[in-house]
Amino acid sequence: MDSGKDEALRPTVPKAMRIFIIAGEPSGDLLGGRLMAALERHSGKEVSFEGVGGELMTSNGLNSVFPMAEISVMGLAEILPRIFNLRRRIRETAAAIEKFSPDVLLTIDSPGFCFAVLKRLKSNPDTKRIHYVAPSVWAWRPERVHKFTREFDHLLTLLPFEPAYFEPVGLPSTFVGHAVIESKLSGADGVGFRKRYGIGKDVPLLCVLPGSRLGEVKRHMAPFRSAVQLLKKQFPSLRICILTIPVLSKEINSVVRSWHDEVLVVEREKEKFDAMAASNVAVAASGTVALELALARVPAVIAYRVNWVTALIAKALIKTPYANLVNILLNREAVPEFIQSKCTGGQLASALEDLLKNELVYQAQQLAADDAIKLLKAGDELPSEVAAKSILTIAHRGEEKEGAN
Repeated sequence: MDSGKDEALRPTVPKAMRIFIIAGEPSGDLLGGRLMAALERHSGKEVSFEGVGGELMTSNGLNSVFPMAEISVMGLAEILPRIFNLRRRIRETAAAIEKFSPDVLLTIDSPGFCFAVLKRLKSNPDTKRIHYVAPSVWAWRPERVHKFTREFDHLLTLLPFEPAYFEPVGLPSTFVGHAVIESKLSGADGVGFRKRYGIGKDVPLLCVLPGSRLGEVKRHMAPFRSAVQLLKKQFPSLRICILTIPVLSKEINSVVRSWHDEVLVVEREKEKFDAMAASNVAVAASGTVALELALARVPAVIAYRVNWVTALIAKALIKTPYANLVNILLNREAVPEFIQSKCTGGQLASALEDLLKNELVYQAQQLAADDAIKLLKAGDELPSEVAAKSILTIAHRGEEKEGAN
C-alpha cells in the first residue's frame, strides 16, 4: 500500500491555538475567566492556555505558572518585602512564555508586572501581543500611550473614548465594552433580600459601600457614619446595609458595633447584588461599584478621601474633572461627587436627603445612569464575546501571514 497516499487521505487536524495570559489581580482574573470561556466557544479548534491567573482562570483551563496571589500586591509598603520573590516570578513567567511560544500573548491590566515580563522577552514576530484594559491616559500621565504602542500589537479597551488616545500614535485598538455589563445584577432579587431581613417594602434602605481596601474603609467609615446619623433624624425608619468583601468584614463589623443602629453587613457576592437591587439610595467610595449601582439603577452619591500627600500628587497629575465613571462618560456631574474636604457627613446626608425626598432628582439620576450604561456596550454582544472575537481575528491574521511566508 502506498504510504504517501494514506497520508494524503488522512484528515488534517487543525493545530491547537496557544494563548498565554497574564492577570495579576482579582478583577483581571474575572476578565480572563470570561474571556477564556468565550475563546473556546468561538475558536473552532482546540485552545491551549498557559499563564498566570487566579481561581476563575484556572477553572477555565489555565495552567498557571504560579498562584496569582503572589503578585496581587499594591503600594510600596506591600511590594518591598516581596521584591525578591516578585523578581523571581517575573523571570519564571518570561521563561514560561519563551518555552510555550504562544500564538497570542495576552496581558490583562497589571502593567507593572506585565511590562517587567515583556522587557525580558526576545522579539517573536509569530506571537501577537495584546493588552486588555487600557491605562487611564485620559485621566493622568498621557505619555504612557507611547510605551504601550512600543510593546503591543493591539489594545482592547473598556471605555468607548479610549481608542482615540492610542490609534493616532499607531496602536490599533478595539472598544469591547465594560466588564460591568456581565455582572450578575440581572438576576438580583431585591424583593427576596427585603423579605429575608424583615425590611418592609416601604422602608427606605441605604446601601453603604466604603471601598474594597482597608485604607479606603478606614478613611470613609467616619463620614459615612455621620451621614447615616443625620439621615436617621429625617427618616427614623431608615435601614442600613453595608456591602464589603470577606477580608474586610471583620474590620467593618468592629466599626459598626458603635453605630447603635441595626446594620446589615453583606459580604457574599450573590447577596451583594440582591442588596443593591433592594436599596433606594447608596453612598459609595468612587470605583467600579459606581457603575454597578448605575446598572442597578440605584441613585447614589459618590465620595472619596485619600491622605494629603496623595491628594497633592493627584491634584497635579489628574486631568479629568470627575472621579465617577458615570460623570466621566456623560461629561457632567449627573451623580453628586464629594471628594477630599467635601467628603463630610453633612454634605453626604444633604445629597442623600435630596434623592429620597425629590422624585425628579431621583428619576433624573436613573435616566443618566441608563445613558451611561448604554455607552459601555459595544453592540449587542457581551464584552467577553467581543474581546474573544477580536483576539481570534488578530491571531488568524497572524496565521495567514505565516502561511504566506
